[in-house]
Amino acid sequence: MPRNVSGNRRMVFWTTRLCSVLVVATISAIPCSAQTGAEPAVPESTKAATSEKPTIDKSHPLALPLNKAYEALKPLKEIRDYEGTFSKRELIGKKLLKTTMKLKLREDPFGVYLKYVDNHPGREVLFVKGQYNNNLLVREAGFKAIIGVISLAPSGTDALAENKYPITSIGIRNMLNKVITQWEAEAKLAGTTVQQRSDAKLPLSGQLCTIYEASHAKPAKEFKYHTTRLWIEDKTGLAIGVQQLGFPSAQEKEPPLVEEYFYSDLKINPNLTDSDFDKNNKNYSFR
Repeated sequence: MPRNVSGNRRMVFWTTRLCSVLVVATISAIPCSAQTGAEPAVPESTKAATSEKPTIDKSHPLALPLNKAYEALKPLKEIRDYEGTFSKRELIGKKLLKTTMKLKLREDPFGVYLKYVDNHPGREVLFVKGQYNNNLLVREAGFKAIIGVISLAPSGTDALAENKYPITSIGIRNMLNKVITQWEAEAKLAGTTVQQRSDAKLPLSGQLCTIYEASHAKPAKEFKYHTTRLWIEDKTGLAIGVQQLGFPSAQEKEPPLVEEYFYSDLKINPNLTDSDFDKNNKNYSFR
């Protein structure tokens, strides 16, 4: 066999192997948001913010934070879209994974565009309800861009390999609804302690917030987390952060962080257009 033909075949073989490895590495770390409890395959952003509230015992410690959470639903009624920074930390297996992304989000039709700042910087992700076969599109940056655009089911095994929840659950509205659902269930039980902390600063941006914290001293099947913290921005009344801490093991002195989500530097109603959620946008790399 001529030497140049043999060399070309070897090059094709190793290029194919390399692309396979990169694809596996990519799909194991697709961005998703996380919330409390099981997640739907479709976004919850269309839920009415004024849904009927259950009757809560006013003497229960959770009555105060629940009422504050209900109040935080009100400004969401005027929000059509927003952009800013979305950061999260999630305990995946034994690793606490941290990711910061630039975010564009439209409520209806539900659409999300993300660009990674760290942990795979430059990666872009796009999801639009009813488009692209209801799959999310991923495009890597740098050398990994050789893979091209990857299409993945939001709730598929590959997309959730390094994420707790699908991208369809991202957004302030979904985050807040999950906490409300959790606290409404816990308000039927005893064993909750509540604290309120004013003048708290969001870690990334320093936005002033009030934290409403609910804790449980003893584990129980009804209590998924030891501590839940809801961060409500003082200026806007928006819920812009949630932290969930687990029950400490015998070897741990403090409750370990399980989930953390923050929305910072938000621009509310910037009038995002279809172009902002179009894979052919000239400022994106999906083309």
